[in-house]
Amino acid sequence: MAEAMVRGLLASGSFKKRDVTLSDVDPERLSYLSSQYGVATTSDNREAVKKSDIVIFSVKPQVIPEVCREVKNVATKDKLYVSIAAGVGYSFIKKLIGREIKLARVMPNTPSLVLEGASCVYFGEGFSGEEEDLVLEILGSLGKAFRIESEGLMDAVTALSGSGPAFVSIFIEALCDGAVKMGLSRKLATDLAAQTVLGTSRMIQEGAGHPAEIKDMVTSPGGTTASGIHSLERGGFRAAVISAIESAARRSAELSGEED
Repeated sequence: MAEAMVRGLLASGSFKKRDVTLSDVDPERLSYLSSQYGVATTSDNREAVKKSDIVIFSVKPQVIPEVCREVKNVATKDKLYVSIAAGVGYSFIKKLIGREIKLARVMPNTPSLVLEGASCVYFGEGFSGEEEDLVLEILGSLGKAFRIESEGLMDAVTALSGSGPAFVSIFIEALCDGAVKMGLSRKLATDLAAQTVLGTSRMIQEGAGHPAEIKDMVTSPGGTTASGIHSLERGGFRAAVISAIESAARRSAELSGEED
């Protein structure tokens, strides 16, 4: 995710190679990142924090305690801190740092790897409007970025945009399986299904209509789509999707509690 962010930042033109420093424990990884993107690298997290105005914790949740304890003595309130560690709460990170800092918690998702991500950010205390805009600009380099006003909504965000790519992938795979059953090649079925999902999403994003309206555009009286929708409803498709979001959100809350 950190590499995707660097790629997006440099591609946006808003940030230069000299603006970015990456820290990692793996020397080979650092060598690759330096040669690939021309950015500064270090194996010292304290050094990275000291020389940065914006610090992004792009690590696994279980690594957050170690990283925070490592940099707590160089963490100052004039910097901006952004955590993309899933399930790790705002108050937990601040407690580990042990001092007042400007901290934003972010939930990105895997399409960020191709710069088509959906990121949600919760801003803690102390951010100016200009600073919030800067964080949103950074996240916007990965796709689209949205602000939420309550950290309590992060579990629902995790279920929708965090787990959503897995749910959508299952749907695309099922579309492909159905098309293969009816005679299409696997490659053609995959290409058609992926493009259909992409195109439909683009229509919604560009204001072609509410999802229900787009469904109605395609559904002719007594036609093929109406028959297919009947099969989906008979199989409990909507209820299954709603239950998946609810279940994922509850599990996110459980994991957050365990992490704290």
